[in-house]
Amino acid sequence: MRAVVQRVTRASCEVDGAVTGQIAAGLVVLLGVAPSDTPDTARTLAAKLVKLRIFNDEAGKMNRSLADVGGAVLSISQFTLFADTSRGNRPSFLGAASPEQGRALYAEFNAALRALGVPVGEGVFGAHMVVSLVNDGPVTLTLDSG
Repeated sequence: MRAVVQRVTRASCEVDGAVTGQIAAGLVVLLGVAPSDTPDTARTLAAKLVKLRIFNDEAGKMNRSLADVGGAVLSISQFTLFADTSRGNRPSFLGAASPEQGRALYAEFNAALRALGVPVGEGVFGAHMVVSLVNDGPVTLTLDSG
């Protein structure tokens, strides 16, 4: 799995003009699934994300986790994170999981976050989404499970 994680003050996702998910302070997670990923991969990445210390403490240092600050996650599936642009000008997405596997592991990741006590807003798997966010910091990280 590959995740682009952005610390935000607020974020939302719309599909066909309807809000499908929104959060106040927390993280926007753009999540890509690879063919080698498993439910264990999804649970491990969710646990890492919840403990990742990227929120400021009283001294302004990044020492607090999502769990520490009581933040939420806006989770967006994004197969394009596995694009191969090494040949030509059109990306290949052969490195991404099949839609069936991607959908299942995206759901597993979101369920794992909820099981850890994190409120989760979601996009719609496979839909054209409009994601709005206010990046806080800005703080943007990439996480790879493998």
